[in-house]
Amino acid sequence: MLEQQQIQQATANWVKQVIMKYNICPFARREIEKDSIRYHVCQYQAMDQVLEDFIVECQRLDKQPEIETCLFILPQGYEGFYPYLDLVDIANDLLVEQGYEGTYQLASFHPDYCFDGEPMDDAANYTNRSPYPTIHIIREEGMAIALASYDEPESIPERNISFCRRKGSDFFEQKLKQCQHLDTDND
Repeated sequence: MLEQQQIQQATANWVKQVIMKYNICPFARREIEKDSIRYHVCQYQAMDQVLEDFIVECQRLDKQPEIETCLFILPQGYEGFYPYLDLVDIANDLLVEQGYEGTYQLASFHPDYCFDGEPMDDAANYTNRSPYPTIHIIREEGMAIALASYDEPESIPERNISFCRRKGSDFFEQKLKQCQHLDTDND
């Protein structure tokens, strides 16, 4: 298994060098500048252990309001996109079961992310492709505030899809590879 620090760094590089730099998420810059993103590498592969660790991260967010969001990174065990989607579905159900509905919401990122009904090689999939399978735990209250201050937030997905298709899959594949090799976020 890769070192935890290398996995965290590759993910942080992706957030800074792709998500923020190309404005895929217009709210990322603020959280990067505030240093309020937690990068947690899950050391488990068995679903029950992964889900326990996932709830521990939700509890951490409960106790540490200075952490706005958590990227829950799964470097092993969920390389397959469909088993990963099954995990995300169960994690969403677990949020409800644990009383977190309305508190946290999830976004999903995966190296092989593919929108339903779209071809695997569609560059639009890169809006949700990441170096490692990752579940983004988002504070709903913070998201509501961010969305309220953004003109036409419903246009974000369409803008991102158009941008990714314009740049092409090769461009984003290269960016993801670069994230694995950057030691710092210099750019």
